[in-house]
Amino acid sequence: MKRFIRAVASLIVVVGAASASAQDTPAHITVYSGRDETQLKPVFERYTRETGIEVRLHTERRSSFAERLTTEGADTPADLLVIADVGNLWAVAERGLLRPVQSDALDRSVPSAFRDPEGRWYGLSRRERTIFYARDRVDPATASSYEALADPRWRGKLCLRTARQGYTQSLVAMLIAQHGPARAEEIVRGWVDNLAMDVFTNDTVLLEAIAAGRCDVGIANVYYYTGAVKQNPALAEQVKLLWADQGAGQGGVHVNLSGAGVVRHAKNPEGARRLLEWMVSENAQADYVDGLYERPVNPAVEPDPMTQSWGRFTPDATNGAVLGARQAEAIKLLARTGYK
Repeated sequence: MKRFIRAVASLIVVVGAASASAQDTPAHITVYSGRDETQLKPVFERYTRETGIEVRLHTERRSSFAERLTTEGADTPADLLVIADVGNLWAVAERGLLRPVQSDALDRSVPSAFRDPEGRWYGLSRRERTIFYARDRVDPATASSYEALADPRWRGKLCLRTARQGYTQSLVAMLIAQHGPARAEEIVRGWVDNLAMDVFTNDTVLLEAIAAGRCDVGIANVYYYTGAVKQNPALAEQVKLLWADQGAGQGGVHVNLSGAGVVRHAKNPEGARRLLEWMVSENAQADYVDGLYERPVNPAVEPDPMTQSWGRFTPDATNGAVLGARQAEAIKLLARTGYK
């Protein structure tokens, strides 16, 4: 009888602890993001409609979430962090601000090149950064790789985005990973020598400069090109897209990411994981990239029809964590070469 009473008492303790734990888990999920609220809000509203779980979104376009999460520490309300650029994702993870997640659903939906090997972050959308050229002035065979744009034939004809932009830094990090520091520096010095004018702070303006004859070739993100052509269809006749590094032995088109990770001190880590799994599922990926013209990270989901019309290509398979680890080296290289 005593043994039975002790067993019942133990069961009551376990059930009571589980009940208390369930009560301590928030019924909502709090998301921090550097992305535009108007882009994310409809996605999370759909999740709430489907699951009944409230998603509280906090966006700050210019905020340093690494500093914010560090300052807030265990008191942070954030459960999930959604940001852009592999360098940013890597930096936040390396500061111990994201917790590793093990999920078969995430691993099935996100190719290995587009997720952290330790499961601290996962890509949500792909941002290919490739070469664009003036149709009437350039033979595309002469500009088929990032390396080719360092050739003196492009002296005074090349347009590039500023070195302060994460897109540039991640591209140079890829060059370092592929070619080694010395050769990567030679390529970047060639780019600087070939600049037609000061660097750009906006890819759309860069593409318009090619169309206007201010330069003949440049490097930009594909989603900017798609958006610009949607606004001005004539641009597609003047400026053409060229998928870089598609030859034998070449690495493929550079890919940057937007991505997300579960916050280290999340109050609702399981809820954050389930939301992240949903965001990369076939069910939600089209909504996440809707109107952005970025490419879904889930290969089972088709991109915007116009984005798809630019043709098939081989993406670079360098893992985003490698690019992040090379980011500081890339920034120093850019400074040495005078790339502003």
